[in-house]
Amino acid sequence: MPLEAATLPNVARVLIYSATRDFRHDSIPTAVDALVSHGPAASISFDHTEDQTWFTDDRLQQYDALLFLSNTGEVLDEAGKAAFQKYLDLGGNFIGIHSASDCLRNTTFFQKELGAAFDYHPELQDAIVDVIGPSHPSTSMLPKEWHVRDEMYNFKSDPRSVGAVVILSANESSYNDPGTRKFNQGTPHPTAWFQEHGAGVDNNGTAGRSFYTSLGHLNETWQDDMFMAHVMGGVQWALQSNTTRAFNANGAVGNGTATTNTTGANGTVSASGGSSSPTAAGTSAALSQYMTASTSVALVGTTLAMALWTSF
Repeated sequence: MPLEAATLPNVARVLIYSATRDFRHDSIPTAVDALVSHGPAASISFDHTEDQTWFTDDRLQQYDALLFLSNTGEVLDEAGKAAFQKYLDLGGNFIGIHSASDCLRNTTFFQKELGAAFDYHPELQDAIVDVIGPSHPSTSMLPKEWHVRDEMYNFKSDPRSVGAVVILSANESSYNDPGTRKFNQGTPHPTAWFQEHGAGVDNNGTAGRSFYTSLGHLNETWQDDMFMAHVMGGVQWALQSNTTRAFNANGAVGNGTATTNTTGANGTVSASGGSSSPTAAGTSAALSQYMTASTSVALVGTTLAMALWTSF
């Protein structure tokens, strides 16, 4: 079967990283599929891996954002952490979802970039999440009191202490939490937040944006239109930092040239652009089930522009 190539416009490029070392959410495949399927409407090309060896300077520099999805435990070695730190210092953007706050627990720059580390959650139950803070693309579509069925995370610190702005807050009167809180996570209860300038960069680095939401436990959640609007609003906002090549020709990282996705006979995808790109051959076994011919097709053919959100 011959290769089929399709050239994409100058879209933003995001790497989804969903490696786990401890608890693993069974919603990860559903989440990956949902993100990929929503990419075209937002002019975003998603790649996905669970292989920590993808975290090298050359590979990461092709991405406008890194998206950590429901990770747990020590998901990067020291070389990967160094490449990740360099990427952030060069203006790369970061998105964390659900248990991304429960990985790399002893890596200081990561904890600052995400905002706060997971502590514990009560049992899965119905709850109300309040929209608070400034208007934001990840919350503008939500009701003031958002009824969800999810895990209400508690954290080991207040994300506001590193400069984060909290935009969703668990309404503690709407659910039962019998756990013992050993840490001060601040009030109102943080559930989702953003950092205009990610706190994980070194002093001389160029800070991109950071966005985190603690929601996203269930498969059903990733099939909910309102939740996906929340997530994609956060992803798009992070990409509009103007620190990467998708929106800034002078950026040091990101997809600054047209990208070609190539679908081979085995259904795996490789992506190529202005610099050498990671290929499906270098991924973990889990990658191949996600990076299929169907997801490749979903990434092609959009020229929609994203609205710039520059102030609140």
